Amino acid sequence: MNVDTLFSLKGKVALLTGGAGGYGLQCVRALAESGAKTFIASRNLEALQKVADGFNNRGYDVTALQYDQGDEKSILNLRDELVRRASKVDVLVNNAVARTMKKGWDDSAEAFDQSMHINATGLFVITRAIGELMIPQKSGSIINIGSMMGMVGVENGNYAGTQMHGWYPDYFFHKGGMVNFTRFCASYFGTHGIRVNCISPGGLRSETQPEAFVRNYSQRTQLGRLGDVEDLLGAIIFFASDASAYVTGTNLPLDGGYTAK
Repeated sequence: MNVDTLFSLKGKVALLTGGAGGYGLQCVRALAESGAKTFIASRNLEALQKVADGFNNRGYDVTALQYDQGDEKSILNLRDELVRRASKVDVLVNNAVARTMKKGWDDSAEAFDQSMHINATGLFVITRAIGELMIPQKSGSIINIGSMMGMVGVENGNYAGTQMHGWYPDYFFHKGGMVNFTRFCASYFGTHGIRVNCISPGGLRSETQPEAFVRNYSQRTQLGRLGDVEDLLGAIIFFASDASAYVTGTNLPLDGGYTAK
């Protein structure tokens, strides 16, 4: 097998949850441009259809579908739709996330429960539903998109001079849990030839971020910057393709060295 083939996703079918956000768009691009027949799914079908149209107009194969990660029936319907349209799934990228605790630490228990239901219970349900489709194939790759916030505590200095804060307990809770859930699933699916890995990105640069935050956060990393619109591409291709055939149960911090300090 040559290197081009090793990193190719031609002939593979991929499902990405989410896809319209900053990291989601990178995931779609990595999957589609590597040759996968790519399905993207979330509650906001209109936003996803615009993403799909943009890639399809460039000659790629991207299909937008609707599902609700907080609704088990919706997840199972998505699974059945994938079987009908593609007959198999080779790659699952768990990227969708709901930020329900708008008030952070001071929000209600109900808001925390809703976050856990979607981001923890929903993660389990969709991973089980799609992972079990892979079992008869004796192959597959599941990629969980975590966060470096699942590996560290809050760095107050990042928010100095801004109105921002990092006191969102649900996000730290479920992103931290995602790392060990990755290890659990790697054990469960491993005997079936299915690999499960996690990518934990750092902050993504956006035009809405205050300059003080950009400066503070950048100084906290070893590379001196936030993430950009292409930093996730290589990791997605690596974990989705045969290039990582002997890699499972890992968590890759993709954070410019933030968590290495």
